Amino acid sequence: MDGRIRINKYLSEAGICSRRAADAIIAKGLVMVNDVPAQIGQMIGDTDIVRYQNRIVEKQQQNVILAYYKPIGLTCTESRKDPDNIFNYINYPVRLHYVGRLDKDSQGLLLLTNDGELSNRIQKSVNHHEKEYRVRVNRPLTEDFLRQMSEGVPILNTVTKKCRLYKLDNYSFKIVLTQGLNRQIRRMCEYFGYRVVHLKRTRVINIKLGDLKPGEYRVLSGEEEAELRRRVMKSDGQISEEGVKIRNE
Repeated sequence: MDGRIRINKYLSEAGICSRRAADAIIAKGLVMVNDVPAQIGQMIGDTDIVRYQNRIVEKQQQNVILAYYKPIGLTCTESRKDPDNIFNYINYPVRLHYVGRLDKDSQGLLLLTNDGELSNRIQKSVNHHEKEYRVRVNRPLTEDFLRQMSEGVPILNTVTKKCRLYKLDNYSFKIVLTQGLNRQIRRMCEYFGYRVVHLKRTRVINIKLGDLKPGEYRVLSGEEEAELRRRVMKSDGQISEEGVKIRNE
């Protein structure tokens, strides 16, 4: 081989999406190679010019993984039309994607990366990767509430997976989830008549929020990244080919 790679791998390594998602956008005619619509399985070399949505796609020379403290009020979206999107505030020189969103009213740890494959494997629910949150509600906790929350709650036409809860005080608890349904914790609490008044994510797998303040970010240490990749690869067994949803919100 002369260094040429398949176009879906090229797009994945550029941080656009996973390989399977790349095949989908190629099939829709959204990717051009040298001003000609790309073909699934096409090989890309150093002199080829790849465009997606009229923008030149360049393969990343180095993977970036950031731990970011998302403040309340910012939106997890890649649409620059939203003035509150997180990327306008971070203004990082490399194009990144968020790994598992936090809603606008929530705060805490958000992983940002240009590694599409890693992002996809972290977000696969079947891999049971842990995410830890601190939650405060509007009325005193009961033992029944904590027990029933941990056993699974019927929301969004499904029942949530079993999870771990730890009471912190009369109004606050820590919860460890292995899935990420839309506004999951808020919906779980609402099912039992509670309203979340404060929600902060403090950990994703082995990465902790630590001493970061709202709006701050840091590059993962070598040890953190190595352990993160070890855990993700161990749970997945191999590189996943399942698609990351391309968001244009």
